Amino acid sequence: MIFLDAAATTPVRREVLEAMWPYLSGEFGNPSSHHTLGEAAASALADARAAVATALGCRSGELTFTSGGTEADNLAVKGIALARQAADPALNRVVISAVEHPAVEESARYLERFHGFSVDVVRVDSTGLVAPAALAAVLRPETALVSIMYANNEVGTIQPVAELAGLARARGIPFHTDAVQAAGWLPLDVKALGVDALSISGHKLGAPKGCGVLFVRGRTRIEPLMHGGGQERGRRSGTENVAGAVGLATALALALAQAAQPQTADRVTVLRDGFIRDVLAAVPGAVLTGHPARRLPSVASFCFPGTSGESVLLELERQAVVCSSGSACAAGSDAPSPVLTAMGFEPEVAQTAVRFSFDSTVTGTDLAAAAEAVRTAVGSVRTLGRS
Repeated sequence: MIFLDAAATTPVRREVLEAMWPYLSGEFGNPSSHHTLGEAAASALADARAAVATALGCRSGELTFTSGGTEADNLAVKGIALARQAADPALNRVVISAVEHPAVEESARYLERFHGFSVDVVRVDSTGLVAPAALAAVLRPETALVSIMYANNEVGTIQPVAELAGLARARGIPFHTDAVQAAGWLPLDVKALGVDALSISGHKLGAPKGCGVLFVRGRTRIEPLMHGGGQERGRRSGTENVAGAVGLATALALALAQAAQPQTADRVTVLRDGFIRDVLAAVPGAVLTGHPARRLPSVASFCFPGTSGESVLLELERQAVVCSSGSACAAGSDAPSPVLTAMGFEPEVAQTAVRFSFDSTVTGTDLAAAAEAVRTAVGSVRTLGRS
């Protein structure tokens, strides 16, 4: 099998499993318990938090461990907006881009439905890019929060987050970024990015599913969504997933150490570009989606007009190539991708999308075989469609 769906999830790294194992076996204590087992768990949790803080360039107290990227996004968008509204009822608008992950978009729509917020959506260009001028045009005195993702999960386009965050900061507006896809490939220093909140998910980095983290800058007010025992400094009640936190911290450290080696990203970028050239040359009418240069090294996404994206996926899987039609959250849906329609693709073309995403272990042999499989799969689907 050639696995080209790393944007959906990644296998758990052996080093991560080994780091987690003690807290899934002998060191099983509750970190809130005041006995030896509990203190060992609390110490492991504190060490994990410190490791993530080092990776992000922030203080340990600015981190909240969550169940994943979706919860982190929900806590950031709802929590910051609601806290700002409580302090000043005039702050009743949130800004998102037209290509956000559903975790951000649906959080904003929840605020709209139940808390009287208005949602301002920043348009993107045909490559999925948010222009700073487009963001500046929608910022208002009533804006409580801006949330724009670092790198898109479907097409890989990288946003100019530092510049966008600077526009919000100049107006005193908190800025959140969903960095789930960026983690492991792009710099995550929150001071350099200038963001007030940043979300990460462990299972995109080689940690298990079910662990994530949210950075929130120290003086940023946030309303908790989970109430109870006051864990995570009152921001997220519930007994902490110690093993998950340890796994995430280990995976993040490994991913950033790998990303710090220029040859890793450079090698994957070269392989990605070769794969793109091969697919565009082999498949008549194929269209690359996303920005041609400002894109993650790990993502190559296409539309294949005259096909069904889901049918192409089935043909590829028969040839042992595993990929996706876009966001894993929308898998199996026949609806056109909102990301692609926001970029100007017609719905019938957006429905033909296929995304290939890979981790740092991908090889040229893998991608050469995948490109040939794409040629065959698209040709088969088009032939069947004409018959």
